[in-house]
Amino acid sequence: MTQLQNRFSTHLYSVRFLSFLAFTAVFLLNSCSSKTPEVQEIIDNAIVQSGGPTIANASIQFKFRDHYYKAKRENGVRTFERCTDAACLLQRDVLDNKGDFTRFRESALIQVPDSMKQKYANSINSVHYFSVLPFGLNDPAVTKQLMDIHDVKGKSYYRVKVTFAQEGGGEDFQDEYMYWIATENFAVDYIAYNYQTSEGGTRFREAYNERIINGVRFVDYRNYKPKTQFPPLTDLDAQFESNELTLLSTIETENPKVIPLASK
Repeated sequence: MTQLQNRFSTHLYSVRFLSFLAFTAVFLLNSCSSKTPEVQEIIDNAIVQSGGPTIANASIQFKFRDHYYKAKRENGVRTFERCTDAACLLQRDVLDNKGDFTRFRESALIQVPDSMKQKYANSINSVHYFSVLPFGLNDPAVTKQLMDIHDVKGKSYYRVKVTFAQEGGGEDFQDEYMYWIATENFAVDYIAYNYQTSEGGTRFREAYNERIINGVRFVDYRNYKPKTQFPPLTDLDAQFESNELTLLSTIETENPKVIPLASK
């Protein structure tokens, strides 16, 4: 082999080797970028996408059905209110950071039987909880599990199962939830849950009418019921796509307002 041939062979080998290194680098980069994130990262991104940093220090007001609601979260302390009128003059229910319930009627404190306090408190907490989901999914009592990645109506979602510890999980700690979180932008588009109260049941919610108010995402829901009482939550998206679910109601948050508060 001539010296020129040797140089050509060496050069060709170097080109092939460098091409191999470049291909390997691109493959590894793509592998890293396409790696499925951990469930905690998914939830963190979903909370940020929905306006979590603003929600954590803000006053939020909205109307839901026949009542007016106000939530104030400031530096880890929260207060939830429910009123029968927009000015909160006729009747105002207050749920403080410790879970204590009080009722005021025309500014006067009203005595409420202990047997009813927890019922009212649960009702108020539930409305405020759903209004800003997925905010709250990093509470200590919450356990998250990434089930898989699944398509619904041609869109890719992380399916995340959520359960609650008995301590700190409230009276409904046995309820199970599933969240469909979009892989492209971490928006929560569907929610399903099994509940045990009032003989129990299962619901599937489809988000619609998205609005961004001062950086906070609000949605309304179409509320569906499956034919069986407790189907696996992972079956509900397929039942939804095949029109096997029954539409029960719409859940509409009216006129939401967000007033950011300065954090310390």
